[in-house]
Amino acid sequence: MSRTLHARPGPALRRADLDSLAGRASNIAGLGTDEVPRTDGEDGWHVDHGSALVGTEPPGEPVPGGDWERACSVLLGYQFTDHRRLRGAFRPGDPLLGRDMLLEGRFGPLRFHLGVRVTAVVDEIRDGARVWGWTYETLHGHLERGRLTYEIVKDLDTGEVRFVIRAFSRPAPIPNPLYRLGFAVFGRAVQIEFYHRAGQRVRDLVGAARGGRPLPEPVPGPDGITVAPEGSPRRWTDAVALLVRHPGA
Repeated sequence: MSRTLHARPGPALRRADLDSLAGRASNIAGLGTDEVPRTDGEDGWHVDHGSALVGTEPPGEPVPGGDWERACSVLLGYQFTDHRRLRGAFRPGDPLLGRDMLLEGRFGPLRFHLGVRVTAVVDEIRDGARVWGWTYETLHGHLERGRLTYEIVKDLDTGEVRFVIRAFSRPAPIPNPLYRLGFAVFGRAVQIEFYHRAGQRVRDLVGAARGGRPLPEPVPGPDGITVAPEGSPRRWTDAVALLVRHPGA
């Protein structure tokens, strides 16, 4: 059952919730390969595939310090989220594969603590493209059940560098009827907005770095935890936010 606190999510609570994820299993565990949805709407699943052009390089292998490597850095540090909707807390010193991440979903005065775990990392040549990226799965208590893959893909023939999202998801059981209704009404629109803004932000950060601005990097605090995206501003609503911890069943 979820726990609700009438307080903003401070560092101690964030650390406790991040540490607690080690005891949470994936909420799509047991979903067989033949059960993974292939088309949108299949058994209530949303299946998404988005691609955004974020840079260009000469054809061939990625250029050292070029747009592909810049985009990979943004992806590795989880710097591509819109802080107004989603922030991520994790320990950047942990290996990427198997890393637990505490996501803080933000909607009006509400803050939702949701857990995910990195379950796959890819670094390969695929269909004439250089690909690097990673996948996470939602954990018990998340508002959704699903798997999401982020990749940076360079076409070795054209030099185009793209940020690619592939995902499938559907709502998890949500015991609280108010949160269940809110997610049913707004959840899909917020999800699509997140995908769109993520591609926009990767493109903007890569372009700024090309012009000489340093890329944002995860900066861990004394407890080793970083909150991404780096430099996210506080909002006045943070002081009075209602925190809902792991609202899914």
